[in-house]
Amino acid sequence: MQNVRNGEELDERPLKEFLQKHDLTSDVNSELNVTQFAGGASNLTYLLGIENKELVLRRPPKGAIKRGHDMGREFKVLTGLNNGFEKAPKAYAYTEDESIIGAPFYVMEKVEGIIIDYKLAKERAISEAEFPIIANNWLDSLVELHDLDYKALGLSDLGKPNGYVERQVRNWSKQYTKAATEDIPEAPKVMAWLDEHQPTEYDHCLIHNDYKYDNVVFKNDSWQEINAILDWEMCTLGDPFMDLGAAIAYWVTAHDNPIIQMTFPYPTMMPGNPSRLEVVEQYAQKSGRPIEHLVFYYAFGLFKNAVIVQQIYHRYSKGLTTNERFANLNLLTKLFCELAWQAIQNQRIE
Repeated sequence: MQNVRNGEELDERPLKEFLQKHDLTSDVNSELNVTQFAGGASNLTYLLGIENKELVLRRPPKGAIKRGHDMGREFKVLTGLNNGFEKAPKAYAYTEDESIIGAPFYVMEKVEGIIIDYKLAKERAISEAEFPIIANNWLDSLVELHDLDYKALGLSDLGKPNGYVERQVRNWSKQYTKAATEDIPEAPKVMAWLDEHQPTEYDHCLIHNDYKYDNVVFKNDSWQEINAILDWEMCTLGDPFMDLGAAIAYWVTAHDNPIIQMTFPYPTMMPGNPSRLEVVEQYAQKSGRPIEHLVFYYAFGLFKNAVIVQQIYHRYSKGLTTNERFANLNLLTKLFCELAWQAIQNQRIE
């Protein structure tokens, strides 16, 4: 947690009126304490402390296009999941009225538990014997999500699964081109290869699209139970292997290049974690879905990461955000593109 960054403050009076209107507070004059979650690089997330309770507010960053930052869509996803998936935070209220804090936003519950990142894993000295338990339960929850009956949850209109992979390749390539700030030789090569080698037949289900350790809240340090999955902004109906590919694109291992490890210091590279290939094999076993086109899904996951960080860097370069953590994201874009092209050339994910 941190104090609210300059330019990202919330207008407290209309916000307190909104909370009271939706029965989240009883008195509009109650003291409101606002802090900002430091992690994450996409939508802005705040912790609201008021009347002895804690709420979480999510809003898009300044200057962001609605695509990928649609608060109404994210609220709809959570509301649907609340009908039958206990690992989604409870969604309380949403508004498109930008006069309140300057952007659409929604309020949800704060989920208690442990979010594992590299710093926390070092501080807690998570052992080699614990990481297989963590990975196993993390993967079980992904399989559980993919097995949900999205129609019964009222989410059948969330996306168009037919043609999903083709649209993803086309749209993310367009988004990269629009946000590009410099020439990266590997980028057009990756886009061309993905276009030519995409699978045309695949299953579809509800997918998260940003499933990694720091978007999962464990109940306690027994690591046996997950309380919640966070950050549903890219959730849709699509190919489950696109979800898996996105997950292993973040799965940095101890055998990766030291530069990659320093750039993406994820706890997955600590002793005891399965390799990327082992994650894929375990997913196939747990889900009953044998995987083909593995390099495509992995390379696409890496390229999508490149686009995401490039879009953030583009906003930073235009002065639309003041977060200094974004100052060198263009270098991460280049690295993700290089990794994707390397995987394509080697036809392997390790």
